[in-house]
Order: sequence, then C-alpha cells, then structure tokens
Amino acid sequence: MMKVVQFAVPASNDSIIIEEDVLPYSYNYFHRHDEMQITMIVKGEGTLIIDNYTQRFSAGEIYIISANQPHIFRSDESYFEDIKDGSAQAIHLYFDAKTIFSNLINLPELEQIKSFVEQINYGLQIPRENEGIVEMKLRKVANTTGLPRLLNFMKLLHYLSLSLNEYTSLSSGSNSKTIPVAESNRINKIYQYTLAHYTEDISLDMVANFCHMTPQAFCKYFKKHTSKTYITFLQEIRINAACVKIIKGDDEGISAVAYATGFNSAINFNKVFKKITGIAPREYLKKFRVNRTELYNAV
Repeated sequence: MMKVVQFAVPASNDSIIIEEDVLPYSYNYFHRHDEMQITMIVKGEGTLIIDNYTQRFSAGEIYIISANQPHIFRSDESYFEDIKDGSAQAIHLYFDAKTIFSNLINLPELEQIKSFVEQINYGLQIPRENEGIVEMKLRKVANTTGLPRLLNFMKLLHYLSLSLNEYTSLSSGSNSKTIPVAESNRINKIYQYTLAHYTEDISLDMVANFCHMTPQAFCKYFKKHTSKTYITFLQEIRINAACVKIIKGDDEGISAVAYATGFNSAINFNKVFKKITGIAPREYLKKFRVNRTELYNAV
C-alpha cells in the first residue's frame, strides 16, 4: 500500500498561498495537506490519483482538491527516463477555507461563495469552457500580494460559484451540476444523513421522511438538483467507502467489505461495484494495490 505524505504548504504572510512549479516532473509523492487546493497544469501530462479515483491530466486543465484529500499528479514515465528541467509546470493556489470564512462568516455577500466551497467534498475539474477565464483570474491572484491578492481570490471564487453549470467530479469522473444556494442547505443535510447512515439499510421512505417529503416528491427533488437518482448516489457513497477499505489493505475479504459498506449480499455488491468502477472488486484490489506499491517504490 502506498504511503500518504503529510505535505507542508509553503509559509507565507498571505492567507492565499501561491506555489509555481517548474520541474523535470511533478511532485512525486502521494500526499495531502490541511488546505484546499486549486491547481492549473501549465505544462506536462500524466495520471492524477485522488483518493480511489484515477484519470489522465494534461496542460490547460484546472482542478480543485478538497482539504486533506490524498492525491498525486504523477508524470508519465517518459519524464523520468528523459529528465529535462521545466518539463512539468503548474500553478498551485492553497487556502484554508475554515479560517477565511470563519473570519468573514457574517458577511451575506459571501453566502454564494461559501456554499460553493462547502459543496466540494471530493474535488472537481473545471469544464473546458471555463478554463480560459479561470486561468486569467488565477494568474491575477498569483501576480498580486496582500489585500489585492485576497480580493482577486474572492473574485475567482465568485466566478466559480456563479458560472460553473457543470463540472467533472473527481470521485466518479461523471458530470455534476452545481446546486443553487437556496437548496444547498437541504441537499447538504441529505448528504450528511447519507454519510452517517450508508452502512445501514437505508430506504427511500426513510430518507424522504427525514426530509419531510413523500418518496415520490423526494426522488423528483433529488434528481432535479443532482442529476442522479438517490439510489445511484447512495451506491456511489458505498462503493467509494468500499474502495477505501480495499486500498487500505485491511484483513477483510470482499464479502466482509460488502456487508461493512451497506450491501445485503456479495452478489449485489459485485454487480454495483463493476457498474460504477468498470471492474470487479478483485480486479480493483489487484490493480490499485500493485499500482500504489509501484508508485511508492519509484519515489
């Protein structure tokens, strides 16, 4: 299993910390940190591993990563075979959302921004159509300090909170829609309820009753604001938890993982797991444990 390094973000007098990488290859450790992160890939390509999710990354793409979310932007092998300075370039923006918004908590003008940041539970990729404007605003943050940097940062978050019609989720790779502020509190309560009870036998009646809605009204409401059914969402939460258990390498069999994450049978677990991840649990176990071991041994 690959070790997760606790990364220390560079010290700064600014609340918004900027780090510009110009390296032969990207930072080569599976790591996490207390701050949220916005990363723009300026040059280079490779594989992004974030928690149990994996996808390709390339120049021009922009990602938002949640606080304490293990991740690595792993450059392709060619970058290690033919080492050249400046082959991998990126701009990273780090910020402590809790500190910033706790100090500004009574400002109603920030409600939209706070709601947007609170929705980023698993990280997201900025859509191609928004990359140009986000890059421009991100560079303005990077090129200023002090109060101008903070103001430019707020302008960046304000744009993101208003202008992302869809984004790519870094937990599943699927497209998701942003949620209007007026409904975000209710949706957040549904998310929190599900995270607290996903190991139990949750029925639509139970969660609808929690929301003081009929099952039919709840299903329609949830699909409207998340673009997926509640059952699909619940399955994704359970499979994500199962992936974490598998990767951690706990001494549990596949059947034990299935029951520990809320499934009532190993057969159903295998079916749902393959539908969501594209591979069977045992294939996933073999693939990701080997990949992470190879990654760790390479650093």
